Amino acid sequence: TLTVQLLAFHVYDYAVLLIGVGLVFVLFSKNDFRINLGTGLLGFGFVFLSLKIMSDSMSPLQGNELFRQVIAALADAPIVAILLSAALTAVIQSSAATLGIALALAENGLIPLDAALYLMLGANIGTCSTALLASLQSPVEARRVAWAHVLFKIFGVILFVPFLGYFQDLVLLTSQDLSRQIANAHTLFNTIMALFFLPLLAPFGKFVVKLVPEKAEEKKFGPLYLDNHMLGTPSLALGQAAREMLRASDIVREMLVDVIKVFQSNDPSLITALKDRDNLVDMLDREIRLYLTRLSAVNLTDAQSRRAVALLEATRDIENMGDIIDRNIMPMAVKRIQKGLMFSEEGMKEIILFHKRIIDNFDMAISAFAGNDRDLANRVLRNKEEFSIVERELVQAHLERLRKGLRESIETSHIHLDIIGNLARINAHITHIIYPVIEETRVARREDTSIEKMSEL
Repeated sequence: TLTVQLLAFHVYDYAVLLIGVGLVFVLFSKNDFRINLGTGLLGFGFVFLSLKIMSDSMSPLQGNELFRQVIAALADAPIVAILLSAALTAVIQSSAATLGIALALAENGLIPLDAALYLMLGANIGTCSTALLASLQSPVEARRVAWAHVLFKIFGVILFVPFLGYFQDLVLLTSQDLSRQIANAHTLFNTIMALFFLPLLAPFGKFVVKLVPEKAEEKKFGPLYLDNHMLGTPSLALGQAAREMLRASDIVREMLVDVIKVFQSNDPSLITALKDRDNLVDMLDREIRLYLTRLSAVNLTDAQSRRAVALLEATRDIENMGDIIDRNIMPMAVKRIQKGLMFSEEGMKEIILFHKRIIDNFDMAISAFAGNDRDLANRVLRNKEEFSIVERELVQAHLERLRKGLRESIETSHIHLDIIGNLARINAHITHIIYPVIEETRVARREDTSIEKMSEL
């Protein structure tokens, strides 16, 4: 709307000046604000210059009888004129450009006000195509906004068409200049429609939500099992918290699996997907902590208190694993992709094998925690020392390749060692998950011993 008003004021006479000033800012400024300002001035300058050229080129059409007949026919067929204008605007994706054409025609005496109004209404519909196309692969909120824009404009045009005669009389009062009348009509149309729809926003919003429903995969992510109604029954609440923790662990396992795929495929989209999943884990971690904090206000038995603490610690370990992947390993992947670096064949094989063993250990630890399985927990604990030995062996093997002068190993040494170190950190969190299982077994043994002694007495 502002652009059209500027065009009506013949600002395009200063197009070359705007381009010159914008170019100076872009080429000679180091300040981001001035560079952005210069870019904006360049954009406006080129738009105004192109419209000035277009306006000048239409002068010969003044004597063209066929062109005048086409314009007259459009003035007599408002629906056709509106549809053609909408189609033109959709193709060039700019209502300002379509209205710029209308202004150029008006300045050369080639179009009456009523025909210009039809072009204005069509341009308002056609401009929606840009947002609609941009929203096709966007989240549901973006698609709803785009459709709301489309419906707002279409409803507006439908409401205005029966009253165009009255609207034209109103526009005639705003100025004696036809170009100004067209620009004012555009401003008035959007202002009147905004005021008309303002009290209807709530029902209109509900209509758009029904019109553009969420896809199944877009349902808002959140906790599935943390039911506040179960807080009065701690055993059930702890079970629900455990289920939510396992859900978070499933997401982290997917992240663990995809970590190696990033280094095998060099696919940046996988990095984005991993970051998104880490955000989901962070959210579940926060919700589980809040839920267990509320549960702590209830009178818990000693065993229930220990289980609540174990769940808190396990959730924290799972969340930390996701953070290590997102904040520590992924930056290494980005660096490797950007620099086009490759691991040596031996180094890549070592990372893959170490990674596989960690996933196996992760599965074992989660199973031990979920089932309170002491034997599995002890196996994970025994693996701790073995993993430390393997980590040292991998570092030594890498250093040996460096001594041999293997080019790939030299180029990726820092990244290689960081990956191994961070995978080892993940394994430390995996091992930490099973400590409550082992401790609970010891507590149970002490309690059994106490009961036996009391029985002997």
